[in-house]
Amino acid sequence: MANIKRANTSGITKTGTAIADVPDAPTIGTATAGSADSGQATVTYTAAATGGAVTTFTATSTPSSITGTGASPITVSGLTGGTAYTFTVSGANSTGTSPASAASNSVTPTLTPRALIMGGFVSTTSTLVNVVEYVDINTTGNGTDFGDLSAVRYSGGGCGSSTRAIIGGGLNSSLAAVNIMEYFTIASTGNATDFGDLTSSRQGPGAASNSTRGLYAGGTPASTAIDYITIATTGNGTSFGTLTVGRQNLSGCGSPTRALFGSGQIANESITNTIDYVTIATTGNATDFGDLTVERNTISSCSSSTRGVWGGGSAGNVLDYVTIATTGNATDFGDLTVNQNAPSATSSPTRGIFSGGDGNTNVIGYITIATTGNATDFGDLTQARGWTASSSAAHGGL
Repeated sequence: MANIKRANTSGITKTGTAIADVPDAPTIGTATAGSADSGQATVTYTAAATGGAVTTFTATSTPSSITGTGASPITVSGLTGGTAYTFTVSGANSTGTSPASAASNSVTPTLTPRALIMGGFVSTTSTLVNVVEYVDINTTGNGTDFGDLSAVRYSGGGCGSSTRAIIGGGLNSSLAAVNIMEYFTIASTGNATDFGDLTSSRQGPGAASNSTRGLYAGGTPASTAIDYITIATTGNGTSFGTLTVGRQNLSGCGSPTRALFGSGQIANESITNTIDYVTIATTGNATDFGDLTVERNTISSCSSSTRGVWGGGSAGNVLDYVTIATTGNATDFGDLTVNQNAPSATSSPTRGIFSGGDGNTNVIGYITIATTGNATDFGDLTQARGWTASSSAAHGGL
């Protein structure tokens, strides 16, 4: 078959064979992540100098096989922030599809680390609220209204992925413990959607998660139960195992592989400084990790992928930290800006925030997780309250 000279869809003029031949594999170029929250990446390539004429070039992601088509650079949309992707490119015409190119470099689309602060209790008026608000953890400033829970609730646990925030358990307007779980799509605003039910009703559970699985541990009445859920779906909780000691008003955080649960009130109403850990991808009972520096109740915690930090609670403004991959007792980190009893906390990969507190506190303070030192003022909640639940699109478990 005679050679012809033509322009292909990548904008390159080349000499090759007619369209009746299957295209040869393109040469991969560079993948580049898009701007924050775009869920996009661009992929460059060079068309093969031989083989059939190409009518369509397609870039395909690994994982998830998400595709984009067009001239170089191809834009691939619908990617999940915080997930690492590589890409291959293939060419096709009416005769067939070329082999895939070699894989590109790995890129991770980013998300704005938006945090949701959900529900709560206003101690000055003894009222419960269904308010949900959000902040961008990378900045400073006051909270902004996000939407509402389906009903007023406080003392639930918050966890989630880069796309969903979930609140589970807590006390309702009759001050009865509930097993309700609800979720929000973090990148949007709006009201809660039903997720399913925990295995039992409980107030003050600790919650932690990685990108796929959320865990709820303990809660009233000094429960040892740990439940797990698959965050991307909806459905009821499933039994995971048990804590080393039953307790309520504890707090969880973790890395992509480990969840840690610290502090809380045990059955005889005394307070413990115990930290337990589990491996999130498995099921089974918790193992002792070590102890916090001070026994505390109504505490909160946040983490990077390597370090967990507990703060506030009945001990006031104390901050402790541990290295998640090891075991051992906590080390003093610094102090919160004010005493925050029953705050909630969450984080970006680098910064943790502690929000609100019992006693009509609207303060949000932040810390730099990789360092030690006292918290700095971040801004204020839209409504002063404690016993809230928090999660973010970029916490240390993701």
